[in-house]
Amino acid sequence: MEIHSHSDQKIAKGLGGRIKSQRLSMNMTQKALADATMLSLNAIKSLESGKSKLSTLIAVMRELKILDQLSFFLDDAEISPLQLAKMQGKQRRRASGVRVNEKNKPRSRDDVEW
Repeated sequence: MEIHSHSDQKIAKGLGGRIKSQRLSMNMTQKALADATMLSLNAIKSLESGKSKLSTLIAVMRELKILDQLSFFLDDAEISPLQLAKMQGKQRRRASGVRVNEKNKPRSRDDVEW
């Protein structure tokens, strides 16, 4: 499936179809899946037709034991310590404080002339 050429709706329907296929391969009814995930039957039907919330998709994927397929999106890419240091750049080790010009230097009580 060339994913970039499809609309969001077509991709959502494709995901719903895959969820349905997995459910059927486990010989599970929509009602049984709804009960197992504590979702409504309508939520399962909506998911399988490509109209669902992300939280519903996650709950169903967990119950169908295919949640690990999301790991690609969730795992941090491995970065070497050298690459990490280059990306972070020079880090501050202390604050510089407030710098004041001599002209704009705040006066103390002793400096004030009456």
